[in-house]
Amino acid sequence: MSLITNKKAYFNYEILDTYVAGIELFGFEVKSLKGGQGSLEGSYVTVRGGEAYIVRMFVPPYQPANTPKDYDPYRNRKLLLTKKEIKDLETIENKKGLTIVPLSVYNKGRKIKLDIATAKGKKKFDKRETLKKRDTDKQTRREFSDR
Repeated sequence: MSLITNKKAYFNYEILDTYVAGIELFGFEVKSLKGGQGSLEGSYVTVRGGEAYIVRMFVPPYQPANTPKDYDPYRNRKLLLTKKEIKDLETIENKKGLTIVPLSVYNKGRKIKLDIATAKGKKKFDKRETLKKRDTDKQTRREFSDR
């Protein structure tokens, strides 16, 4: 079950490869995410010093009155990956035209997991093609349901 998803990722990017990462959070951030609050829009993954971080992921406090005064909802959060996965992501990040985007946040047992993907940005005409394909699929489904 997905807690939050990045709906624009599949439209703006061509997904090449996916990874599953753990994410380092405070307790009140976990409660907030389990409540369905938060956003992955505009966020991305970066690798610095042999560690992966998610940047600009918005997680509001669960109870604003009980959170620390200096809490930043857009803070960088460390991702928990194997050394091999981090090395792979680092080489991908250095390639021109490729980026690492978060797809969704979900819980697996008691753990909060993050699906990330290596992706290539779509051009404007690719996005138009996607919209056309979506419209034609919708029309054919309507025609079949009418029969």
